[in-house]
Amino acid sequence: MLIRRKRVFLTVFAAIFLVLGACSNDTDKNTKKSEEENTESADKKEGMDHSNMDMSSSGEIPEDLKAAENPTYPVGSKAKIESDHMEGMKGAEATIVGAYDTIAYTISYTPTTGGERVENHKWVIHEEIPEAGDKPLEPGSEFVINASHMKGMDGATAEIDTAEETTVYMVDFTTTTSGEEIRNHKWVTESELSPIK
Repeated sequence: MLIRRKRVFLTVFAAIFLVLGACSNDTDKNTKKSEEENTESADKKEGMDHSNMDMSSSGEIPEDLKAAENPTYPVGSKAKIESDHMEGMKGAEATIVGAYDTIAYTISYTPTTGGERVENHKWVIHEEIPEAGDKPLEPGSEFVINASHMKGMDGATAEIDTAEETTVYMVDFTTTTSGEEIRNHKWVTESELSPIK
């Protein structure tokens, strides 16, 4: 009788232990999943999620955009990309397709297609803002985007985060991850390129 009670007690204890262990594992998995979702969400808010970016473009540029007279990286030359606007971009070898002197802006906006606000998107240039006029726009200024680098971007109301007078480049490159060939990517600034050694 005593032995039977011990067996029942041990069986119940083992069952409780297994249930608690399973709950703990589920909690760990849920915590990890939640952390990953929070990180992904934070990345999107910081403008780091460019999964909707139009990888290749037609190469069309605004009519009033002026070609740089003496760019550091002339058309046809090669440079290493130091920025990571999209997966597989950083470290890729770029071929310069166009070089233009302008003002490059980082912007924040809510896509016209819905979804979370995009923060600090790089880059929209001065000539892609019809109402900009001749003078640089100040941080905090609002405007309607006339560019479609990403889905839901064209026609959205955006706020300027930063403004930088620089040379911007349109580039061709092959991603370092999937080997996809990207054509006429807009835009990469001069500080986001380095010489090929």
